[in-house]
Order: sequence, then C-alpha cells, then structure tokens
Amino acid sequence: MARKSAKRRFTAFSLSFLDVMSCGFGAVVLVFLIINHRIDDDTKEVDRDLLSESRTLDYLISTGEENLVDLQQRLEDQRKRVDDATRKLLAVVEHRDRRRDEMQELEARTIAERESIEALKTDVDVREQEVKRLQAQEEASRGAQIRDIKGEGDRQYLTGLFVGGARILIALDSSASMLDRTIVQILRRRNMPRQRQLDAPKWQRSQRIVEWLAAQIPLASDYQIALFDSNVRLLLPDETWHKADDAEALDRVLQEIANVVPARGTNLEALANAIGAMSPPPDNVFVITDGLPTRSARAPRAATISGRDRIRLFQDAAKELPKDVPINTILLPLEGDPLASASYWELAVTTGGTFLSPSEDWP
Repeated sequence: MARKSAKRRFTAFSLSFLDVMSCGFGAVVLVFLIINHRIDDDTKEVDRDLLSESRTLDYLISTGEENLVDLQQRLEDQRKRVDDATRKLLAVVEHRDRRRDEMQELEARTIAERESIEALKTDVDVREQEVKRLQAQEEASRGAQIRDIKGEGDRQYLTGLFVGGARILIALDSSASMLDRTIVQILRRRNMPRQRQLDAPKWQRSQRIVEWLAAQIPLASDYQIALFDSNVRLLLPDETWHKADDAEALDRVLQEIANVVPARGTNLEALANAIGAMSPPPDNVFVITDGLPTRSARAPRAATISGRDRIRLFQDAAKELPKDVPINTILLPLEGDPLASASYWELAVTTGGTFLSPSEDWP
C-alpha cells in the first residue's frame, strides 16, 4: 500500500480542470458570437435605413434640380412675355396719343374751315351786293369814275381789287411752292431741268397776274415790284418808286421775273419789314402768293413746319405791317393749306384791302 501511494503523481491539468476550462472557453466563444452577430444585424439594419434615406434624398435632390431648371425656364419665359407685353403697351399708348393729337388737330382744322366757309359766304354776299351797286352806278354814270376812295391816292375798284393810289407795290411770291399746286408735283418740278421749272403753269400764271396789275396802274401813279421768298428783292432800279409811264422799265422787270426759278420758303415777315422800310410808304400793296408763310427772321428749328406754326408766322408778319396800308391778296391754289384763305381774308378786312381767290382762267 505504501509503495503504490509513493508512485502516484499529482498534475494540475486533470480531467476536471480541462473540462472546466473547455466549458469556460466555450462560454466565452458563445458570448462573443452572440454579441458579434447582434452588432452585425444592428449595423445591417442601420445601413439599410441610411441607404434608403440617402436614396430618397438623392431622388428628392434630382427631382428638385429638374423642377428648379423647369421653374427657371418658366420664369425666363414669363419675363419675356412681360417685356413683350410692356413694349406692346407702350406702342399702344404712343399710338393712342398720336391719334388723339391728330383728332385734336383735325377738329381744330374743321372748326377753322367752317369759320372760313362762313366768312367766305358772308364775303360773297357782300361782294354780290357791291357788284350790283357798282353796275347800277356804271349804268348811271356811263364812263365816269367807278368809285372814289378817301385818303391818299386815287383808288378804283376793278374786278374787285383796289388798283390805284399814289404809290403801288406789287409783291410776287417766288418760293418753291409757286411751281405747282400739289406737294408731289412741286417736289417733281424742283428736280426737273431749269427750263421745265420756268415753264411751270402756275409760275407762268403768276407772271401774267403781275403784268395785268401793272397794266391797270394809273399813269400818274408811282409803283415798285418786289419778289419775296426767304428774302425780299425790289426789281425796279435804285429800289425807289418809278412812274407807271416808263414802259421800258416794266418790260425789263417782267423779263427778269421770267428768268427767276421759284425756290426756298416763304418769309412774309421779311416782306412786311421791307414795306415798313420804304420811304415814302406804299399807298396800296398787292401780294400774289399761294399760302401761309413757312419761314421767318429766326432760323427754323426743324425741317418741317406744322399748320399751327404757319398761322403763328402769319400773325407775327401781320404785326410788322405798317398801319393804314391796304393789303390786297391774290391767293393761288395750293394743296394742304386750308387756313390760308381765312387768314388772308381777315388781313384784307383788317387793313382795308381786298382778297381774291381767282378762277383758273384769270387773268
């Protein structure tokens, strides 16, 4: 017994110890596996949520960018539409204002034409009565003087015009409008050769009127003939009064007028100043023209002139005329100047002269 006991050895790695160690190690491994598996599952679950949310955000961003581009395009289209609508609105407003101005001008012109017609009707009635009275006087007197006019000079009524006086001035409009009666034809005439302009029917008729008036001047009277456009030019020598019995001087003046080509504008104010500067002043003035003035002493502000401005120029010129000098106007036809007749008729009434708008076959 004692010997067997002596041979038995003690070891620390007995079966029970190994079992315990194995069980412990297995428990640790099992716990590790369980914990690691849960972490993986949680991680996977978290990753899926984040991925889903990330994809959702990516989709929203992409959709938002597309919508932003579409909205920007719509905004640009709307801006273009607003700009187009604004331009159209401005055009409509401008057209409305222009039409309103045209309507106002047309209304003013219509009123003036109506007043001119009424004035001309009254003038016609007065003249018809005067003609009847003169015819009765002519039949009674048989060759005696038709009518005596009080004041300076010895004046007569011939064909409705005062022809007579101590000093008679005949002023002929030589502006470009004397080439024809319509604007289109005037422009065409201005571009024609010189001889075609000199042969213009309206200009030839104006020269015949000057010749007719000169033939009616009493031999005892003095006279002077002037051309006016933008300036005024006295044609008889020395710019003084001449006797009517000087036939050679009259022939030279008529020949000089025949060689003048109408040009430039009409400056009635310059004619009024020239009349005022004559010494002694004229006793009777005959103006042969076709419309209201287009120029004055002041430089023009624009290439064109309106009817209202022409009326203003006429009124300024009328103020410069000497007092108590009769202004007799022979008005030839011209397109686009409806207020000329009324203006010159009023001037004749104011100054004690006459106004004549002759027929095509006169003189």
